[in-house]
Amino acid sequence: MFGTEDRNKGKWSSLDKVSIRAEHPVEIWLKGLEIPVLLCKHVFTNKDGSRGEMYLVTNNLELRPEEFKTLYKRRWSVEEYHKSLKQNASLAKSPTRTVRTQSNHLFASLLAYIKLESLKFSQSLNHFALKAKIYLAANKAAWRELDNMKNYKTA
Repeated sequence: MFGTEDRNKGKWSSLDKVSIRAEHPVEIWLKGLEIPVLLCKHVFTNKDGSRGEMYLVTNNLELRPEEFKTLYKRRWSVEEYHKSLKQNASLAKSPTRTVRTQSNHLFASLLAYIKLESLKFSQSLNHFALKAKIYLAANKAAWRELDNMKNYKTA
């Protein structure tokens, strides 16, 4: 990693060995990449008070520091959408083979995501917590039904 001169000499540095000021983008070269990129270090405080660092990279060499965060937030919301759609709305678990059944599964997954999204606001829980709550309620109902079947006497 780093400047053009070092790149041309075949010298690379590890990110943890280089001092980069927070919120000050630097143009760098990454090993294996044929174009320069802009790297910006973002320092933040977690909810538990611990300090975190995040390195954001873009090939847009004109980006200003505040634009890095805005762009990252937009991209992150898309990542969260895809993750939830796959893990909470079962998009990735499609056993379908035909176009019709695949289309139906996709539609049902999108509908489930929309339902989770509306519940997220009314319940003040994220999609993963909602899914866990739904599974817990379903398991309790199943156990109650099993108990009812066990206690049912036949003539």
